[in-house]
Amino acid sequence: MSLVEPGAIYALWLRDVKRFVRSPSRVVGSLLTPLLFLVFLGSGLSGARIPGMPEGVDYLQYLVPGIAGFAMLFGASFAGLSILADRDVGFLKEILVAPVSRTSIVLGWIAGGSTTAFVQGSLIILLSIPLGFRVQSPLSLPLAGVVLVLLATTFVGFGIALASGFKDSQGFGLIIQFVIFPLFLLSGALFPLSGLPTPVQYLALANPLTYGVDALRGVLIGTSTYPLALDFAALAASATVMVALGAALFERVEAV
Repeated sequence: MSLVEPGAIYALWLRDVKRFVRSPSRVVGSLLTPLLFLVFLGSGLSGARIPGMPEGVDYLQYLVPGIAGFAMLFGASFAGLSILADRDVGFLKEILVAPVSRTSIVLGWIAGGSTTAFVQGSLIILLSIPLGFRVQSPLSLPLAGVVLVLLATTFVGFGIALASGFKDSQGFGLIIQFVIFPLFLLSGALFPLSGLPTPVQYLALANPLTYGVDALRGVLIGTSTYPLALDFAALAASATVMVALGAALFERVEAV
């Protein structure tokens, strides 16, 4: 049995994508919370001068990359919940006893979850344009796509790693909500991190979303706190670590 089986990865990816496309409520639900943040905060704080914000940057311009990153965090919760839902209906047991490596199963789930998270993040950026968001150059969009893919891979891998330790979706749902919002608030998505206490700023440096949001700002509106090379290196490292961690922890999941 090969460690990485493209056929199995493709089958699981296709299943996740079809399930996403055929669930309009899931598509709408995944976009609703990020859009509410965007509309209420973007319009309510438009023109506000927030300490630490780059000169000449409107708050909506500052906010959109952060909200797109927030949509990637939702990918983590959906990926983990999908695994636990598969356990409830018996599908997880079927694929665990199939002659397919656990690594291929995890890679298939990460590919499917990352694809749907990427679509959600792209839709957030697209839907923000009628609200007044302006991209510095259309040529920056492919680079933003790379950032979204790295973010999605990181957090879907994280969701799978976390879900591997749970047997019920209720417990997972509580924990993931407890994890998501601190990560969101400590990423600079809503306000500059420079206004936070120094120990909290150091804590934010360990958050992959910090680099994802900063990279999105750099490529979409032309301003970033850290060099783009550092952002991309941190994202690539976090994506690699989370995929490896997800695969390692999923190896321990029992079929019964």
